[in-house]
Amino acid sequence: MAEIQPVRGWRYNPTLSTTIDAYVSPLFDVVSAKQREALYQNPLNSIHLTVPRTDAPAAAGLLAEWKTTGVLRQDALPGIYAYYQYFRLPGSTREYCRKGFMCHIRAYDWDENVVLRHENTLPASVNDRAELLARTQFQTSATHGLYRDDDFELETYLDEAMLSPLYETVEDYQGARDVLAVIQDAAIIQRFQAVLAGREVILADGHHRYEGSLAYRQARELAADGTATGREPWNYHLMYLTNAAADDLRILPTHRLLLEMPNGGTVADLVRELEPYFVVQPKEDANDLPDIIAGKQWAFGLYAAGQAYKLRLRPEAHALLNWPTTDEVKALDLTVLHFFVFQQVLGVMGADAQRAWLGVAYVRSLLDCLQRVDRGEAVAAFIVNEVTMAEVEAVCHSGAVMPPKSTFFYPKTIGGFLFTSIADDETGNPFVEFFQAPALSA
Repeated sequence: MAEIQPVRGWRYNPTLSTTIDAYVSPLFDVVSAKQREALYQNPLNSIHLTVPRTDAPAAAGLLAEWKTTGVLRQDALPGIYAYYQYFRLPGSTREYCRKGFMCHIRAYDWDENVVLRHENTLPASVNDRAELLARTQFQTSATHGLYRDDDFELETYLDEAMLSPLYETVEDYQGARDVLAVIQDAAIIQRFQAVLAGREVILADGHHRYEGSLAYRQARELAADGTATGREPWNYHLMYLTNAAADDLRILPTHRLLLEMPNGGTVADLVRELEPYFVVQPKEDANDLPDIIAGKQWAFGLYAAGQAYKLRLRPEAHALLNWPTTDEVKALDLTVLHFFVFQQVLGVMGADAQRAWLGVAYVRSLLDCLQRVDRGEAVAAFIVNEVTMAEVEAVCHSGAVMPPKSTFFYPKTIGGFLFTSIADDETGNPFVEFFQAPALSA
């Protein structure tokens, strides 16, 4: 199903690569304003290409300068780039290693059902990414895709490549150690292609960047006026692919912080109006809420006015959930929260209105949620369980999307670790046809 291609990656030159930590950056949709300003102080940091301070034309000019002066250099041979991220989770001593690889994947339209999404996008962010891609013809950070291979065939090749890494970070902004290696053996690359040719890919992270690639591809196709072959480099998109069957694939919860009461009520009103739908139980310590709700379906923590509560949906209430979506989406904890709390109790009607609603903030840190309520910056915090990989797969295969900010795949990929070009004069190599065999069977 999914067609992937090796790439001739662009990377920081060997001298700069020895201190790669100084040049990598967070993704455009997670980097804070404070982080951006700090990174802008380094004139060679990748933030200048991924989130330019001024505009896309300025980024294109800077990119041309970096290529000319040798800040960035292109690898001579095509390859698939092994990318490992070593990390720990708060409160745990276990070191995880998420194993994956970066390559180009054909930019499939959603209705082709090859690359599957699980969330909607904001048009302004898609347009921003599409414009930057059009100006630079350069992909500065890989989106994150998931394929499922219960046999773990490709990990053997990835582990072997990692015996000779190209470079690694000491510690990136999120505390992970990132390691890059390359596979340039043609037979092994063809095996990667064969395995992915039998798979669908679920887009975990990077919906806006992926749709930006789609928009750019569609614009180029229109301009080609029927002469496009489908092999032009602008048909492809840089993606980091990891195995959904792996235990080192982590999805962290994103809690909901209620910034205001849209109906003008009080916290006491909120608790009272929840009771027809939820069993509401006061609890002593808000810090215990994640443990109290862990593993329980349709269970949430609530913290408001200095009091913690456990909420659990009354089983008979679930039949009232009448949003026009699939059963897989209706079964999600977050759908229950958004329907029964945000719509039925708070009166923000419908998924579209909630997506645009400014009365809710999405916060990953439990401590941050509790402190903001205590400081009076928010009315209440709703503490949630993480979404499981099985739920993500079920929703994607149902053809529906999840409520906003349902998943936070951790750790995030980083910008500047590997760049790729989709410019016509920078993608050719003597082996292009070798990797485009008409039949690739798994």
